[in-house]
Amino acid sequence: MKPWNTDALLTAAVLTLGVAGTYGRLSSSGLTERPLDSLGLTLIVVSSLALTWRRSAPVPVGAVAVGCATAYYGWRYPGIFALVPALVAIYTAATLGRRRLAIGLAVTLVAGIGILVALAEPDPEPGGLSLLSGWLVAMVVFGEVTKNRRAYLGEVERRAVEAERTREEAALRRAGEERLWIAQELHDTLTHTISVINVQTSVALQSLERDPALTRQALLAVKESGHEAMRELRATLGVLRQADPDGSEVGLSTLPRLVDRAAAAGLPVRTVTVGTRRDLPADVDRAAYRIVQEAFTNVLRHAGAASVTMTIEYGPEMITLTVEDDGATDAGTAEHGMGLIGMRERAVALGGSLTAGARTGGGFAVRAVLPTVAAP
Repeated sequence: MKPWNTDALLTAAVLTLGVAGTYGRLSSSGLTERPLDSLGLTLIVVSSLALTWRRSAPVPVGAVAVGCATAYYGWRYPGIFALVPALVAIYTAATLGRRRLAIGLAVTLVAGIGILVALAEPDPEPGGLSLLSGWLVAMVVFGEVTKNRRAYLGEVERRAVEAERTREEAALRRAGEERLWIAQELHDTLTHTISVINVQTSVALQSLERDPALTRQALLAVKESGHEAMRELRATLGVLRQADPDGSEVGLSTLPRLVDRAAAAGLPVRTVTVGTRRDLPADVDRAAYRIVQEAFTNVLRHAGAASVTMTIEYGPEMITLTVEDDGATDAGTAEHGMGLIGMRERAVALGGSLTAGARTGGGFAVRAVLPTVAAP
């Protein structure tokens, strides 16, 4: 229910209770009472109607309610229901965080009625002022409790909204990372295979008539490259489906197959291993393979006739991969291609680094350093 509707209903309830309870003589103030007349009725009505604005204007509403209650009992009108608007106003001030206002209104009301009780003739019934003080203290305390509970519930709701927003942001970030991973996997797989197929197709076309055996060998290499591409694509799709890649996961253990394919495409590769070979974390193993694969692809695409030296150095906490060629590399094209960007992103994502550039004396070199232990 909207606050305005709530306040309107509360006002109607307080007004009905005040008028009906007073006319019905349902209570006594303990003072010498006079019959309720139009002035007393006006005080009850005005103080009750003021509650309609209790949230938007707590100060004037509190002043009107307390003033009407004090005047009501100053003229010795009957009953205790004229106090209800003042109690509601004090409670409202406390719930709005206006503690000083609530206490000030309560003290003013007790002081005003206390003076009236002290001057009353004959002496009123004992305990009435203490009971009023207890009600006023209860209204202030109850209002503080309500305010704190509302603040607590508001904080809980705010944290729930924040948690939901954080979950949505995390989901979007994961989705973006997965899309980037898929794009990188497809790029590394397809560009390498297409480069090999392009080279072998060129060889087949050139030797079609003069050297059928070489043509056959080139076409077989194209077929093998196609099978390899399909195998890696199935592995990627298997990961996307959250299924096991069924033995098709790539890593440094599958480098011999990559070297054989490069050799079949006319790219002789010399492999040098420094240190003792050991198993690597899965993400490092895959990244190392993809970096070497992309480096071979760049040589096939940009270096022309070349040979490659691949060095794998196992350190205590890292692995260093170096791929060097002696071809006539178009350095400007190679250094700014998407392949190098992808390789660098793979290395940096694992906390490593990658450098690439033309070699002194000709050729091109790619060097990647990948940590093999988690950062503390």
